[in-house]
Amino acid sequence: MCTVTLEYNQSNALARRKLAALLATGLFVQKTASHSEEQLHDSNNHPTKEELKAHRELRDAVLEHSRKTMSPIIARYL
Repeated sequence: MCTVTLEYNQSNALARRKLAALLATGLFVQKTASHSEEQLHDSNNHPTKEELKAHRELRDAVLEHSRKTMSPIIARYL
């Protein structure tokens, strides 16, 4: 289990609908952060080496997938 924090413009109707759709899938649950969790995040803003490595791996995988799926579309317009 992991925690994902989303920041969005609450006055944006599209953002609210997308959030509602995510929550409606049942794959995500909304919880409020306790005061102690907020203090932990405030005092520890630097990611660990493992978090950085995981982020880089995810970024590289997303970019590779994007290159593979967008190449035919881009080539069509060149």
